[in-house]
Amino acid sequence: MSEILSRDALDASAGELVRALAAREIGALELADAAIARIEARDGEINAVVVRDFDRAREAARAADVALSRGERRPLLGLPMTVKESHHVAGLPTTWGFEPFKGFIAPTDSVSISRLKTAGAIILGKTNVPPWLSDYQSSNPIYGRTRNPWDLERTPGGSSGGSAAALAAGMVPMEFGSDIGGSIRMPAHFCGVYGHKPSYNLVPMRGNGPPYVPDGAGVPLLVMGPLARSAADLGLAMDVLAGPDEGEAVGYRLALPPPRHATLADYRILLVDDHPLTPLDDEIRAGLEGLATRLEGLGAKVARASGLLPDLAKVQETYMGILMPAMSRGQPGAQTISAHAWMALLDAQAQNRRQWSRLFEDFDVVLAPVHGTPAFPHDDEPDLGKRVLTINGVETPYFAPAAWAGLATLGNLPSTAMPVGQTRAGLPFGLQAIGPYLEDRTTIAFAGLVAQAFGGYRPPPGF
Repeated sequence: MSEILSRDALDASAGELVRALAAREIGALELADAAIARIEARDGEINAVVVRDFDRAREAARAADVALSRGERRPLLGLPMTVKESHHVAGLPTTWGFEPFKGFIAPTDSVSISRLKTAGAIILGKTNVPPWLSDYQSSNPIYGRTRNPWDLERTPGGSSGGSAAALAAGMVPMEFGSDIGGSIRMPAHFCGVYGHKPSYNLVPMRGNGPPYVPDGAGVPLLVMGPLARSAADLGLAMDVLAGPDEGEAVGYRLALPPPRHATLADYRILLVDDHPLTPLDDEIRAGLEGLATRLEGLGAKVARASGLLPDLAKVQETYMGILMPAMSRGQPGAQTISAHAWMALLDAQAQNRRQWSRLFEDFDVVLAPVHGTPAFPHDDEPDLGKRVLTINGVETPYFAPAAWAGLATLGNLPSTAMPVGQTRAGLPFGLQAIGPYLEDRTTIAFAGLVAQAFGGYRPPPGF
């Protein structure tokens, strides 16, 4: 009996499942049915998979079995997965959790969804988000609230909260989200899974705007990327998703550099666990320091300060200056800024990117928190400006921890979120490994090496 069949198949990694499918140790329809059964059995109170497309998924799985039987091989052929609700999948609703968009049915697939399908992925459905993808929780008036499988009274994060919850609960082996304010990384941190924010523009955004909005210039800072239960599966997904859109592919080809190093001992690491504008939970800080010490024990060079690090307060000022117009565009009552002020922000971003480029001559990765706290209790205060988080016993503005996400986002840098520990209360927490622009393979490989040395994903109790 194969290793896959000797245990529950859905507990295997995406890479293991793809290999088992190719070896005909398990069938695509069999695997899709197993994932559907898991969703139906486990998603009741969690409420992660809010759009279900099981009939078409079974049809696609049957077609995958035919292709596999005739020897066809593709990177994800027969692999079941879900995707974030905001992604356009032809024939399925896309609402962004926003009531005015209720009833919109995507007429076509986005470029990225098309790439996933072409690679052979079986799309089972879509996972929950907050309204307009703008909250650290995933609750909206259309689909309701998604709960964290580690503690149903706590948020799984947002805006890819349904994505991370479905993964953590073992419903699917792979997910596809988006990130502008930590929306991949923070849910991964809250739910104890892996998430990768790619380098800006590495994964095409075409076909993925809000409903009723024609494709245009795209959104500054915004990227789309995978979530999974292993770093290797992030790499598997990125091999499918990354690369120029058709207009640019005329003159450009994907040629990402390999990981900088093959062993942790060779990495030069900068640890950043202090920020002038937002506090950090003491248990998370201790966990990050503990990991740094263990890395040093393996021979890695770890610095805890560097004059090359950009001014973090300035980073946050510029990041928020770009983020707010980018996120609020098209919303009723949104404030605007002048063209000259916008150009000044882009100049500041360019200067920030040059600072990071110089830093990564001396360091390979920067390790930093993803968010200031572990998963926090659900908060139904309708005025987001009145919400607070309690960090080390002190009330903190609700969105202050966005500063941690902004480190990588403003610089257009790749960042891989990985689980590294648990609090005394048993909640998972992670960190982000930030790397040089277009060196996504380095941060993903680093996360994989950390998992090999110290452990990675573990299922929530009861899953």
